[in-house]
Amino acid sequence: QGTSGPLASVAPSRNAVRQATSGQRPRRPRRYRLAGRRRKADRRIRAFPMSGATAAGAIAALLRAHRLPMLHSPFACSLAAARSLGAHLPPRAPAAAAPLSSRLSLARLRSGASPRFFSSSCGAPGSAVSSSAAEHEEPRKSELIFLGTGTSEGVPRVSCLTDPSKTCPVCIKAVEPGNRNRRRNTSILLRHVTPSRTSNILIDAGKFFYHSALEWFPAFGLREIDAVIITHSHADAIGGLDCLRDWTNNVQPSIPIYVAPRDYEVMKMTHHYLVDTSTVIPGAAVSTLQFNIMEEEPFTVQDLEVIPLPVWHGQGYRSLGFRFGDICYISDVSDIPDETYKLLEDCQLLILDALRPDRSSSTHFGLPR
Repeated sequence: QGTSGPLASVAPSRNAVRQATSGQRPRRPRRYRLAGRRRKADRRIRAFPMSGATAAGAIAALLRAHRLPMLHSPFACSLAAARSLGAHLPPRAPAAAAPLSSRLSLARLRSGASPRFFSSSCGAPGSAVSSSAAEHEEPRKSELIFLGTGTSEGVPRVSCLTDPSKTCPVCIKAVEPGNRNRRRNTSILLRHVTPSRTSNILIDAGKFFYHSALEWFPAFGLREIDAVIITHSHADAIGGLDCLRDWTNNVQPSIPIYVAPRDYEVMKMTHHYLVDTSTVIPGAAVSTLQFNIMEEEPFTVQDLEVIPLPVWHGQGYRSLGFRFGDICYISDVSDIPDETYKLLEDCQLLILDALRPDRSSSTHFGLPR
């Protein structure tokens, strides 16, 4: 460009000169102090119990027991971010069927994988928590995705946000976009992969289910709901059944619901228009649900064997957990009967209700329990 013009006064850096003369790549600036701060921050996170969450509290305790790193948000993953932005993804390759297992999950957790993924051992790495070239592939294994791990009213609470004293830092932070303190009703979705198909099996659709679906269904490339299994008949487990109308009106003709007899009787009162469709006003767009009564015996959903785990959720109130392969999920429990303990034998991953870090209550386990 000569000696005049806008570039004349800009001297090349030593790094650029080194690259041009030697053909080597430029050195990256060293960031020792930043890395040190990051490690200290990680230690602080690992030592802090996760309150106000059910499954999340137990997972944090599991990580501390195994000295595992704390986990990252799904949006820290490039594939999850690509899905949320509607990026093109290649078609999924068929995977070999295998019993659900948590062995790969623990390995991925040690590497800092997402807390909303607990992948089975079938298939090659290719989920959203994978790295390198596998990031750009559809999942080839079954995955367990946490849609919510919070209490019935969720976090934040309106009472905390409107309190003039502003003494609840958790709720104040929870309103920030992407803050991990935001929690919705407890719910998981199992994406079950077999050689012939992939099925999305939802456990519980509570009051905040639709809000969870708005956030996580696009992020993880979920669309259909092939079955819903109900743990109990409280509002934080069935309050979102009416929201399934978005799927049955726009995605699929109907959704099978698996529910215990006692909870079905409750639904006849709380969701009478979904159970008895003859009472629906002609032309009304309500959810089209197929109710299947399940006893406390093993049953099959979308080629997956499900073992009910009966537990107590307060005095005299029965709730269900479920076992898939060697993964056990119990979201609402105050006591576990002896006969259910036998069903937990050889379980490799137990996802357990843990409402508070310091104590238990009459209806929920806490971390001390």
